[in-house]
Amino acid sequence: MLYFLSEFSEQFGALNVFRYLTFRTGGAVMTALLFAFLVGPSLIQWLKRKQREGQPIREDGPEGHLLTKKGTPTMGGIMILLGMGIATLLWADLTSGYIWAVLLVTLGYGAIGFADDFLKVTKRNTKGLPGKLKLLGQVGFSGAAALWIILLGEGDQATSLAVPFFKDLLVDMGWLYLPFAIFVMTGASNSVNLTDGLDGLAIVPVMIAASVFVLISYLVGNAVFANYLQIHHVPGAGELAVFCGAVVGAAIGFLWFNAPPAQVFMGDTGSLALGGSLGALAVVTKHEIVLAIVGGLFVLETVSVIVQVASFKLTGKRVFRMAPLHHHFEKKGWAEPTIVIRFWIIAVILAIVGLSTLKLR
Repeated sequence: MLYFLSEFSEQFGALNVFRYLTFRTGGAVMTALLFAFLVGPSLIQWLKRKQREGQPIREDGPEGHLLTKKGTPTMGGIMILLGMGIATLLWADLTSGYIWAVLLVTLGYGAIGFADDFLKVTKRNTKGLPGKLKLLGQVGFSGAAALWIILLGEGDQATSLAVPFFKDLLVDMGWLYLPFAIFVMTGASNSVNLTDGLDGLAIVPVMIAASVFVLISYLVGNAVFANYLQIHHVPGAGELAVFCGAVVGAAIGFLWFNAPPAQVFMGDTGSLALGGSLGALAVVTKHEIVLAIVGGLFVLETVSVIVQVASFKLTGKRVFRMAPLHHHFEKKGWAEPTIVIRFWIIAVILAIVGLSTLKLR
């Protein structure tokens, strides 16, 4: 919205600053952050009044959760989505189709997560929305967004998969790219959802991944930098740096209240939306494989669940004491802050590896 003020820069030279992507990205970070700080306390109190007993805790989960997490309200993702959405609408160029496509996935997945959280809280059980219905909704939103992104793209690149470490390698998947893009968005969404099990565990890796995509979006959208780094240029993708900045600001603001011991959980409202947004960003910027590296922690958590289920069904034995992986370490006696901080360290390392793909060609 504020971007349009730059049209009056000839009359008021100072307004030219709104043309700069870096300035607007910084503005989005601060707007989302301040929104969380200002609205967060009131929202948490409101959620406590409405939910009373807080988020239902799994009885088959780690025993300590029944004591330490009982009564903590969920659906804190509302704070993230509102802050991120307001910051994006305020600072981004709203003529960008990519902005609206990514917002479609983020807010659509957020609505699915909200419905899931609402059912859990009102019915006082951990089942929530039926899995098939949840997946159907995710596929619907991501399918619409993927088709939109393909139509916004240029030539064969729109339906191609870029392979990191190879400067000219594009695998044209044709219309098979559509289901692939849906898989990336849906998979990223559910992976973040599985990771969100301890105070602060998911939000920091999401913030780290979004920070990486601030840079990736900016570079991919700039023809000069893309040519220098020998990465594939996606015209218009640079505007997504503003969206990424909004995610980072909202994540920092939420972490203030989600740091151990958490005052609020993001719930599926936040985790499904944030994961979906990362998947959509990867699809637009043609960095789907890099997302698997940068978000390797989410992949690891998901694989632990797949391995656990497959092993139990095939052999009747469990590989881990409990899945996802963070619960395995809880069962081994690791303190929650130890698990969370060590997983954050892993996320930072993977982010550095992912960033290295921009230059190693």
